Amino acid sequence: MMSRTLRLSDGTTVGLIEVGPKDRAGEPLVLIHGVGLNARAWAPQIAALAASHRVFAIDMPGHGGSSPLPQGARLPDYVTWAARVILALNVGAVNVAGHSMGALIATGLSADYPELIRRVAMLNAVHRRTPEARAAVLARALAMAEGQFDAQAPLDRWFTRSAEETPLRAQVARWLQEVDRQGYAAAYHAFAEGDDVYADRWASICCPALVLTADGDPNSTPEMTRAMAATAPCGRAVVIEGHRHMVNLTAPDRVTAALRDWLAIPLMAETEGLRA
Repeated sequence: MMSRTLRLSDGTTVGLIEVGPKDRAGEPLVLIHGVGLNARAWAPQIAALAASHRVFAIDMPGHGGSSPLPQGARLPDYVTWAARVILALNVGAVNVAGHSMGALIATGLSADYPELIRRVAMLNAVHRRTPEARAAVLARALAMAEGQFDAQAPLDRWFTRSAEETPLRAQVARWLQEVDRQGYAAAYHAFAEGDDVYADRWASICCPALVLTADGDPNSTPEMTRAMAATAPCGRAVVIEGHRHMVNLTAPDRVTAALRDWLAIPLMAETEGLRA
């Protein structure tokens, strides 16, 4: 996998991994990770999809090699940033898949910048949290803003204690230790407040939409996933049993198979004509 740095027009940088064919045969696929991680969190999907697609896995602002956004940035600011990145890649309209916070960004891209998006996939997305869940995630955001950092709590939510997941848990723990604390806290605050920012826009997202989660994810529930997919005109829900939040790592083959099916969905001819 080749890592490189993309420089935006304002001088800020974007860290990314780029692999795959560079001719027109390979449709572009942009992958956006979740809070506290980096582009390498998509490693299984990058390796599997690079043969057929030009893959760009990007570091979120304040993560990996990407510059942070200004203080106080909220979800729409991350969405605008992602649109600027897609334009800077200069590959035309893209397929975009996001995980967790990345899924919220992907949703916003589809709603606010439909001309840039061919298809959208949301993995382990949140949608209209309960008041209790919202209070809990906002409390965690406040603690991070005050400098408190507990890497074990998210790991316990994201993974089981099975022997199979132990090496993956250890790898993600290392990423959490590496991440810039301010970038993590800023993105988490936007994530905490972002579950309903685009919740009323699903009916207007007309491109093929995959909404996927795991049945053991306590925050991105199957009910949320089915509600989002049912509202989108071309939505499809997938729930993977026996896994939690980091399902793209713990069940990579099943997630990649769902992404392959999504990427194979034909686009409407008239929409494709506008984007050609």
